[in-house]
Amino acid sequence: MSDQETIEIAKIQGEIESYLNLGSTKIVFDYHEKGNQTRLDLITVNPRHEQSFLFRSETGYDRVDVLKKVLDYVKTFKEKDNTYTIQWANRSEEELHTSYFRSKDIPEAIDKLQFGRDPNSIIIFSVVLNPLS
Repeated sequence: MSDQETIEIAKIQGEIESYLNLGSTKIVFDYHEKGNQTRLDLITVNPRHEQSFLFRSETGYDRVDVLKKVLDYVKTFKEKDNTYTIQWANRSEEELHTSYFRSKDIPEAIDKLQFGRDPNSIIIFSVVLNPLS
């Protein structure tokens, strides 16, 4: 990767973080290279309960390409996606968590919640479509 690419990647990642404006929530750019394809899983980590969730996944021909696709998404996702509230708990804990997801439908919201974890490790108590604002 050239210095120019590294600088462009850092710039676009900064723009994405700025658009998301998630405060103390951590944002993880998780890249996966397979053949001539690059997949980016944009993951957020909630600072209160330290759980990670998928925000967006994109595939492209390199890191700059997938970052540009994610940037295009974050600029418009609030107009395109519904907001869902999911109440859930880890099977190993008793604490009930409330998390919010933007997605096109309920299955996608649940996929974002379950991303990177064993689906049997959590209990979902409710999924609610939030009113449009």
